[in-house]
Amino acid sequence: MSDLIVQKFGGSSLSTPGRIRQVARRVLDTRAAGTDLVVVVSAMGKTTNKLISLAERVCARPPDRELDMLVATGEQASCALMAMAIQDLGGQAVSFTGGQVGIVTEGPHTRARVRSVDAGRIRDALQDGKIVIVAGFQGMTDAAEITTLGRGGSDISAVALAAALGATVCEKLTDEDGIYTANPKMVPQARRLDRLSYEEMLELASLGAKILHPRAVEMAMRYGVRLHVRSSFTPAEGTWILKEDPTMEQIAVCGVTYDVSEARVSVLDLPDRPGVAAKIFSTLAQAEINVDVIVLNRTRGGLTDLSFTLPRGDLESGLRLLRDLAGREGYGEVVHDPDIAKLSIVGAGMRSHPGVAARMFEALAEAGINITLISTSEIKVSCVIPERDLAK
Repeated sequence: MSDLIVQKFGGSSLSTPGRIRQVARRVLDTRAAGTDLVVVVSAMGKTTNKLISLAERVCARPPDRELDMLVATGEQASCALMAMAIQDLGGQAVSFTGGQVGIVTEGPHTRARVRSVDAGRIRDALQDGKIVIVAGFQGMTDAAEITTLGRGGSDISAVALAAALGATVCEKLTDEDGIYTANPKMVPQARRLDRLSYEEMLELASLGAKILHPRAVEMAMRYGVRLHVRSSFTPAEGTWILKEDPTMEQIAVCGVTYDVSEARVSVLDLPDRPGVAAKIFSTLAQAEINVDVIVLNRTRGGLTDLSFTLPRGDLESGLRLLRDLAGREGYGEVVHDPDIAKLSIVGAGMRSHPGVAARMFEALAEAGINITLISTSEIKVSCVIPERDLAK
């Protein structure tokens, strides 16, 4: 049996008909090496944004079910066009939607989760010698409802298929030739990394690095799927994401990343007694609002302040809930700052290299950058700073 590769191409790699044909040639070159191939595609360029904008022009608040019906068509168009291009170039290919290849989902529309994959139809097509093209980002419930997996969900589709099919590797092909120690558009001296551990990549993805969806990395780690991030347009190797090995501990920090999608909220003058923080975070959780960096400061007179970050998109509703709660419970003022950035360093070597956090704080201090919140784990340190200081 031939090796099987799952390749995932993002929207920027498919943004024009010319680029689709270029990717089709790349796919055929891979197939010519004797490898069975499943290709997962995103929507072309900014298609998803355009479809959402179109929905908002006809409806102030598009229903989630109908939004899924609409945006799923972007990937469906890409997979059909890719199959056409491959066939026109002399290859054999067949296109499928997520539902057609047995990606079964559960959970709410626009942010569904993959429950299972029945890859029988893919295996039949591969047996017939065809390259299988799958529309990413989507699946279908047991009730035959089309669902989408959230922005960047094509990464999840690719890893789920790679796990179900026992693929040799799952490749993500992008405009970049791998993963860098920092965003090379912001930091020209950033270096490309040859390999990362699943844990490091999961932290980087969760902390703002856009190269892979955190849920895709989590799934790859759970099922042992080898990931390879490389260029869509050159044959050079990129960055491998694999199980951690002892050599990775020699590097204290593998990357610096940032997230500007959060806001800081502080609830002041809370009574310093058990259960207060639980009540605040339960209120937000019931509204499906995630919180991130949390700091509790004890103040004088038996009162304390609680600060945390949450997504900017949830700021308005979060403030409304918190101010209502503060009024009922007699808490102090609820204040916020939307103009923040979360700057993070990540590296498995932090476990065995003392003083890494101190060096980060010293570097920020030397640049005159104030830190307002800090969060740490075994392999990462995150600092909340003013967004205006991010590039510095």
